[in-house]
Amino acid sequence: MFMTENAHISNRKARRDFEILETYEAGIELKGTEIKSIRERQASLNDSFGRVDKGEVYLYNFHVSPYEFGNINNTDPLRPKKLLLKKSQISNLYLQTKAKGTALVPLELYFKGGLAKIKLGLGRGKKLFDKREDIKKREVELEMKRAMRGKR
Repeated sequence: MFMTENAHISNRKARRDFEILETYEAGIELKGTEIKSIRERQASLNDSFGRVDKGEVYLYNFHVSPYEFGNINNTDPLRPKKLLLKKSQISNLYLQTKAKGTALVPLELYFKGGLAKIKLGLGRGKKLFDKREDIKKREVELEMKRAMRGKR
């Protein structure tokens, strides 16, 4: 049951809890059998976040389950994973994450040309009233769609 090229793993909480200002596409440095686990969708982006440390970008709390048919050399499921970005992107992210209230949030993990890629979002945390406004907008749009279907 391998993933197809267009299948992906998404972080559903990210867009609910953060207002996404910019997005970046990054490669991931994986070790051992981690790629096999990811292809079998044995990974979770929930509660994960990115951070710029010493000129490198790392993804923390990204859980990749140990490969079922692996050996004793399987890596730690929660080890920090290095993200592969250009130097200019890293310096830009460093400056923007130093601003108060912004964070690097992984949005989705997907395959592109056989390589695992992650879409990172530079986000600002939403307040409770912002979340309520989004819910109201979604409900109004749903009601409009239902009304349009009923007129036909």
